[in-house]
Amino acid sequence: MGNLRYGEADFEFDDRVLAHLKAAIGVKLRRRQSFFLHWTKPPTEGSGRVSLWISPDAPLAFRFGSSMPPELNHAWVRTLIHLAGTERGMRVVSEEEAEHFAKRRRV
Repeated sequence: MGNLRYGEADFEFDDRVLAHLKAAIGVKLRRRQSFFLHWTKPPTEGSGRVSLWISPDAPLAFRFGSSMPPELNHAWVRTLIHLAGTERGMRVVSEEEAEHFAKRRRV
């Protein structure tokens, strides 16, 4: 498991999910584009939703539990980038959801 640090807050994600978020967020920030990042918390964490405003000025850090980076699924990264450009912003989706979305939308 890894952590996305936003300011003083840490949010835990699976390393594979975090690696794809890092890649997609990196693309958007290199373009100087801001967006919301949001996800649903599981019942074990009290349920609810989390939304962060991601901008080039936002204090972000990615910390991974594993020393070996995973191979990236480019359809997943492209889907996250596409979602970031919508009114709702980048929603954390599973790899399976991203592949289904990419096939449907030809992202």
